[in-house]
Amino acid sequence: MIPYFPKQISNRAIIVYLISLAIVSLVYIQYAMRIEYMLVGIVCVCCFFLCLSNWSKDWKTLTEKRFLQRILFIALIIRLIWVVVSYFYYSRVTGIPFEYGAADSLGYHEEAEWLASEPWSVAWNYYFGPGSVGVSDVGYPLYLTILYKAFGPIIIIPRILKAILGTWMCYLVYKISSRTFDESTTRLSVMMCALMPNLIIYCGYHLKETEMLFLICAFLERADYLFRSKKLFFINILVPSLLVGSLFFFRTVIGVAAAFAFATAALFSSTPSMKKGWKRFAIIGWGLLCVLVAGGGVILTEIEGLWEDREDNVSRKRLEQVSRGNQWAQYATGTVMAPMVFVLPFSTMVDVDQQYGQQEKHGGNFIRNFMGLFAILAIYEALRRKEWRNFSLIGAFTIAYLGVVSLSGFSNSERFLLPGLPCLILMWAYGIATLRAKTFKLLNWWCVLVFFMEVAWAYFKLGSRGLF
Repeated sequence: MIPYFPKQISNRAIIVYLISLAIVSLVYIQYAMRIEYMLVGIVCVCCFFLCLSNWSKDWKTLTEKRFLQRILFIALIIRLIWVVVSYFYYSRVTGIPFEYGAADSLGYHEEAEWLASEPWSVAWNYYFGPGSVGVSDVGYPLYLTILYKAFGPIIIIPRILKAILGTWMCYLVYKISSRTFDESTTRLSVMMCALMPNLIIYCGYHLKETEMLFLICAFLERADYLFRSKKLFFINILVPSLLVGSLFFFRTVIGVAAAFAFATAALFSSTPSMKKGWKRFAIIGWGLLCVLVAGGGVILTEIEGLWEDREDNVSRKRLEQVSRGNQWAQYATGTVMAPMVFVLPFSTMVDVDQQYGQQEKHGGNFIRNFMGLFAILAIYEALRRKEWRNFSLIGAFTIAYLGVVSLSGFSNSERFLLPGLPCLILMWAYGIATLRAKTFKLLNWWCVLVFFMEVAWAYFKLGSRGLF
């Protein structure tokens, strides 16, 4: 097992990024990104890979407690700095402390501000009354309403809490990884989580992603604890069940993927405690009971509606993209996108359609593209070493959620792919730790492929809009 992030990989990643950015910017100079987005990307990519390679080697001698204190402190400071800087930056360039083209984020704020000024009965009737349209997007605005009632509609307070929750999520990733992998792989995973640009940037948005990711990781950590604990207590099975339920209030598909992962791990987990047949039977029985209780509810109705309308939803999304001028979107079918799900979304290195959010996060998306190789290798090594049953919870959630997204009209949407990122980070860490001479040789070819990936995506973005 490789106990650190090799500098050879770090250097190659940075070189590929800089060459890709330079070539795309020169070839399509008329549509080159603004300099500030280039600088953000360069800082994100260089800091991620250089810090990862240096820290993973230099901190090997630190005790577990000292290491965890240091990396969580760094994670919190980075997120708090970004929250403050982005707040004032957005206020200066847009006139309000919201990102360019703020739609959902501004909508959440205004909705919570209105409901915070009304009695609780109004909010309850609005979200759960006869006229409500479902529960799949209720969780976050209700959470904001609670904060606004407690502190007033002060925009920066939820974002400070996002920084805290984002750091806590890193700790949850550490706990999951520590029960699944060895110590060096665990440290690698939490460092990547702390340094991942996309996870940091979302702390400065008024969107639900940070809270949603926290709940996903809380569910995975508690479910993993349940499957590995020697004794079965009611509270240990109740908490992950409630966390699964909470995810339906953020995005129905995530709740379904979490329930699927829970059921899959209950069936296939190879942890010593699960070899006791009664425990596996008890957990499966509890899951069936939960399904029966929820069978006639709003959540099951939403799931049924999503399934029945799945093909129409994809067609409508493609037609919408084509009507906005993205003529090649019709070719991005599930058959095309599904094989690439572990490297998506592609990095946007050109300025089109005022997609400033994608340009702001292009460095983080490049990291996902480059690190996709190690997610693929993680699956291969888990199967080759016959360890896949031990990783069934993580793998089932990742494959279920990303698989559904890849077959939808949002297969390259960074926001819709984001919930799979914490599990992908765990897979990256395992893929790196299990590198062998035979698989390491693939890296050079992968670097070439990633370069063409970035150039081809820029060509696609511009060509589909008839800009050349």
